[in-house]
Amino acid sequence: MTRRKIIIDCDPGQDDAVALFLAFAAADVFELLGITTVAGNVPLELTQRNARMMCDIAKVDNVPVYAGCNRPLELELATAEAIHGDTGIDGIDVFEPALELADGHAVSFIVDTLLKAEPDSITLVPTGPLTNIATAIRREPRILPAVREIVLMGGAMREGGNHSPSAEFNMLVDPHAADTVFNCGRPVTALGLDVTHQVLSTRERVARIAALDNPVAAATAGMLSFFHRYDSKKYGSEGAPLHDPCTIAYLLEPNLFTDKLVNVSVETESPLTRGHTAVDFWRVTGRPHNTRWVYAVDADGFFELLTARLARFG
Repeated sequence: MTRRKIIIDCDPGQDDAVALFLAFAAADVFELLGITTVAGNVPLELTQRNARMMCDIAKVDNVPVYAGCNRPLELELATAEAIHGDTGIDGIDVFEPALELADGHAVSFIVDTLLKAEPDSITLVPTGPLTNIATAIRREPRILPAVREIVLMGGAMREGGNHSPSAEFNMLVDPHAADTVFNCGRPVTALGLDVTHQVLSTRERVARIAALDNPVAAATAGMLSFFHRYDSKKYGSEGAPLHDPCTIAYLLEPNLFTDKLVNVSVETESPLTRGHTAVDFWRVTGRPHNTRWVYAVDADGFFELLTARLARFG
């Protein structure tokens, strides 16, 4: 089987970190060309370090990690230490990773890689604010034919917002970038709060991961145990939503998810609803489809997939 070529663009964040682990555990399915990092959950100097830490923990030394944009396209950076902790990955011991940061800017890596690629050959998987991806598209639109699909975590319809009444965090941090990506003309699949709020890292599910007894599983369980504290209290749920790994799980097992072709428009101006994703679920506007909107998931199947893949590190 030909492996699917992917680039993961992220802002680790505990859930981004678990998404990386899941991708590392699927080397039989993915050819991970590179990891690009962006400011989001925490500032860029921490997100790039955290991504390299995950590579070290998983003993992945053949995937370059690049630092990208340190602020949104037009707004000031807003971060989420209240959720992720000051390190972005509270729940494990932080260390200086052995894997060095790759030379060059993440956007340059994305542009150069796509310009050299065959048409429809590379899937972009952004799990943070879309600044790097949008900057690459704006800088060099000729990259777009090489993009097979953009599978992103972001947005909300029925779930409203998690960092404002109207907006999910990634969309709120850089709505102008999101507007560029949703309207880039390439296939976009969005896994937003509507689906990720169904994937709860309950104590029982985290305990099954911890019982795998390998370094990656231990790090995953530690981070999710910390992550659990804030969101469980916020939502009154049995566990925290595990947002970002849904992107990788979707690529591995799309049959676990339910989706629909829709139009998504992003509010960029209103201070009240900035970052809101207006999902035309029932096609009331007549605007053309630009997104495959994922809105349901087999949560037990998701955690079976995640646990089975993390067991491979043993």
